[in-house]
Amino acid sequence: MTSLPSKNIWIRRQQCPCGDWKCYVSYEGDAEETSIASQLVKNDMAPLESMVAPYVGMVFKSDDDAFEYYGNFARKNGFSIRKERSRLSPQLGIYKRDFVCYRSGFAPAKKKPIGEHHRDRKSVRCGCDAKMYLSKEIVEGVSQWFVVQFSNVHNHELLEDDQVRLLPAYRKIHEADQERILLLSKAGFPIHRIVKVLELEKGIQGGHLPFLERDVRNFVQNRKKVVQENDALLTEKRENDTLELLEACKATKETDEDFVYDFSVDENDKVENIAWSYGDSVHAYTMFGDVVYFDTTYRSITYGMLFGAWLGIDNHGRTIFFGCVLLQDETSRSFSWALQTFVRLMRGRCPQTILTDLDPGLIDAIRSELPNTKHVTSIWNIISKLPSWFSLLLGSRYAEFKSEFDVLYHVDTVDEFDLRWNQMLSVFGLGSDKHIALLFSFRASWALSYMRGYFLARMATTAYSKSVDSFLKGVFSAQTCLRSFFEQVGISANFQNHAHPAMQYMRIKTCIPIEDHARSILTPYAFNALQNELVMTMQYATSEMANGSYIVRHFKKMDGEHLVIWIPEDEQIHCSCKEFESSGILCRHALKILIVKNYFHLPDKYFLSRWRRESSPVIFEDNCTQNGEDEWFQEYHCLTETLFSESSITKERSDYVRIELTKELTRLLNEVRNLPEIDGVAMDLTLSPTC
Repeated sequence: MTSLPSKNIWIRRQQCPCGDWKCYVSYEGDAEETSIASQLVKNDMAPLESMVAPYVGMVFKSDDDAFEYYGNFARKNGFSIRKERSRLSPQLGIYKRDFVCYRSGFAPAKKKPIGEHHRDRKSVRCGCDAKMYLSKEIVEGVSQWFVVQFSNVHNHELLEDDQVRLLPAYRKIHEADQERILLLSKAGFPIHRIVKVLELEKGIQGGHLPFLERDVRNFVQNRKKVVQENDALLTEKRENDTLELLEACKATKETDEDFVYDFSVDENDKVENIAWSYGDSVHAYTMFGDVVYFDTTYRSITYGMLFGAWLGIDNHGRTIFFGCVLLQDETSRSFSWALQTFVRLMRGRCPQTILTDLDPGLIDAIRSELPNTKHVTSIWNIISKLPSWFSLLLGSRYAEFKSEFDVLYHVDTVDEFDLRWNQMLSVFGLGSDKHIALLFSFRASWALSYMRGYFLARMATTAYSKSVDSFLKGVFSAQTCLRSFFEQVGISANFQNHAHPAMQYMRIKTCIPIEDHARSILTPYAFNALQNELVMTMQYATSEMANGSYIVRHFKKMDGEHLVIWIPEDEQIHCSCKEFESSGILCRHALKILIVKNYFHLPDKYFLSRWRRESSPVIFEDNCTQNGEDEWFQEYHCLTETLFSESSITKERSDYVRIELTKELTRLLNEVRNLPEIDGVAMDLTLSPTC
């Protein structure tokens, strides 16, 4: 538990941005790390019948698989196991394994030291004969392990579910908990208080952690004994692996001239920070670098380094990789170097908007290095922290608070936000809370009323945050060194930036000429967004003002009106909701006025280049071909509707169609697959009748 980690383990940053180093943030998504105890309780409650007892002749792929299976069986049945003997041969290696009950055999007698006080600890071993013996055989060139002996006869009492979890074999302190324990210990928390804090943070009943108080005490004491040795080993490993990473960057540059990287050294001339990107990423940035998300969520336990990734969104709504950085610390100085380097790697072009987590040090660096870039704190980074900050504090009222917070986030004006914020503090008694004060001090970077008009390219959405999370999880597989991590980043970035967009049929929904025209220009992702706004225009009414502007209201929500200004001589339209300024897609309010003004095509200026088809590597057909495909699809759709309508009249018809249709479709599919895949005609990848 106190030895040097063998793998490069990445975890979410847990230090709270409030500045109190004793304050800790847990994440609801970290179920694997923060809910181990709850999962063990669930495992304990699983029915015993769900697991078959080992038997003679049972086969396993490896001895590790066999030990894991027997261990799970033992836990379900109230005991634990250990490895006893193994036998070795030159031909087969280890070919026999003996696994026994933890109370098997007898403890050897120990001589007591003369003149010294010695605690006589009673052994738990009592000669239990429960066991599982394995033998390895080669079957058709594949190693297999067979159970050759099994006995489940014990000469001692088996433990109940709430007792077996306390056996040493099942008491483990996982990496995330180790980090938290050490942080609390450094803060001066006594052991019993550390245990209590962990129970509260995990929402676990007292005494139900997967380890005991004495395990925490032993862990802290042992860590203190070896901390200097481990620090020296970690420092050496970090220095060696960082140099190896730098060599990997140099080697990649020699084989790929478009690869770019940079690094900094400390006062001892040792590599401190390193950043890199790829040619495809730099090229993608020239098209889609208007908005960048700088993710600094993860850090390495092994190296003590922070990983930062610069990500964006392409015209198909997919997350794309721009570059990444490894930083030795989380200071404003390091963040400043990272931002300077990123701009340099991207050929000197600064993003129009940058999204980040709520980090005062990073925010200071952005103000300094990117003074002309709009800064936005992504709302999902804030929402993920709310449970840690307020769930225990507010108890049963937390759900009510979260609902009010969501309303606050979406209010239209700054004055309304400030008024409702003060009302919320009064209602929930949060006037002196440090986290509320932190959120309010940075409100201009996360509240919509303050950010209205910032260009976000539809990145401040839950769908985008899930896409980012999926990409990062692909990067953070357990790697043994920085070089293999570097290779994994390259693989993930290449896959992300070269993934083909999912085929999608862009069906007309409104028959408004604007819709058909937009379909020929926009990608499916952008067209769907615009189409949704066009559909919603039907629910809005307009009122012309004396000055020529318009008030647009929903036919039910009469309090939610928007002001639209139309300047005909310049073909300009502006809405108070500022959706176009934010996403690059015209809003329903502006579209409603353009429809009223008898526009059949949108002015070209309202089709941003970042959402156009020509910004995509995918080849699209022209509009004539699209119309031809439309006719084919309509005919296909009509035939299938008629077929299913006629076949649903009787069971005999339904059974006949099911059998014959399967045969015909299978035959047709086989014939199509036998046709040449390439005929020189580029097909529209957005068309698919099954989408």
